[in-house]
Amino acid sequence: MVKIREFAVEQWMNTYENDAKYNLAETCCASISLNDLMSFSGQQTSIIDYTQKQVYGAIRGSTALRSNIAKLYATESSGHLSPGNVLVTNGAIQANFLALYTSVGPGDHVICHYPTYQQLYSVPEACGAEVDLWRSKEDAGWQLDLQELRSLIKPNTKLIIINNPQNPTGAVLSRDILQGIVDIARQHSIMIHSDEVYRPLFHSVDTDQQEHSPSILSLGYDNVVVTGSMSKAFSLAGIRLGWIVSRSSATIEACAATRDYTVISVGQLDDRVATLALSTPTVHNLLERNIQLARQNLAALDTFIEEFEWAIEWTRPQAGTTAFIKFVNREGKLIDDVIFCQQLQKQTGVMLVPGSLCFGDGVDFKGYVRIGYVQEPQVLVDGLQGLREFMRNGYEQLPVATA
Repeated sequence: MVKIREFAVEQWMNTYENDAKYNLAETCCASISLNDLMSFSGQQTSIIDYTQKQVYGAIRGSTALRSNIAKLYATESSGHLSPGNVLVTNGAIQANFLALYTSVGPGDHVICHYPTYQQLYSVPEACGAEVDLWRSKEDAGWQLDLQELRSLIKPNTKLIIINNPQNPTGAVLSRDILQGIVDIARQHSIMIHSDEVYRPLFHSVDTDQQEHSPSILSLGYDNVVVTGSMSKAFSLAGIRLGWIVSRSSATIEACAATRDYTVISVGQLDDRVATLALSTPTVHNLLERNIQLARQNLAALDTFIEEFEWAIEWTRPQAGTTAFIKFVNREGKLIDDVIFCQQLQKQTGVMLVPGSLCFGDGVDFKGYVRIGYVQEPQVLVDGLQGLREFMRNGYEQLPVATA
């Protein structure tokens, strides 16, 4: 394994989030407490069994938890998924790492959806693979071009990586695009890795569209790995629990074998909390709360963007918790997004993420920032007010982005 690049967005978060007054860089739905979780469940008994011995527990995750995770991907057309199709991990970040490290190595070629979470292309690079970026089209709602995918495939292409819903844009790949990816992958015997950590937080698409934006697991191709977690859509980042799901038992076994070298298991308490959160009716009540929160907060963001339409361009997100927003000056020139974020936080305490540094390797997405908008409503309202004040007093003095 070659030296891995620094993880730009995580480095930015580590540097700035502890001093932020209004963290609009947060990508999780507003967190809940265990008391909140009990309220969503309608149960009266404690989540915690104080008599349980704190051994490693079920190494791959309890059967109850893996069954509940499998149900998240069940549809009439997808067929049955069992606990054996699921491997529980320490967050989606470990799930992605394990699946990517297990899947590719020197001599392999990887195609990765872009822009996206840097881990998805930096880990394959660090494993010695050649990585080509498959760029989504902003002028097409951040959708992907299947013809471009066909042109990127090489004889040694081992893996296609997608992120759906997409971080940082909040775009959702249509059913037709997903089916096209599956058809192309099947034709060339290529594995698909789909990071679906923001699924199923669909808040701005109608019912028909939701039905046509399935998990790629449901499209009849076994050579697929899907990752997810409790952190984003389910408001429980603190339990550090994620998963790998695949119809391929060989893939699950290989990822489990790799994990023996990292973290053996998740904590029993984390497993128990996640099991309750993903049980019925808890999971439905929790998702309903978060979808309504996303819609309410996105409406507030809409109002802000309309107020400063001279400076802002965006594609309104359909799902997830993040929006990717382009800022320009009065002459239509892109502002320096890194200095923008630094000066904004220094003057107002509002934290955002610069797009060029954290999603564009310093080259792409100059002038863009990522904003997380599914916090507690007051945090967003106060944060947008701080941003509003900066737009009126300081924004027009920002330098433009360099070529």
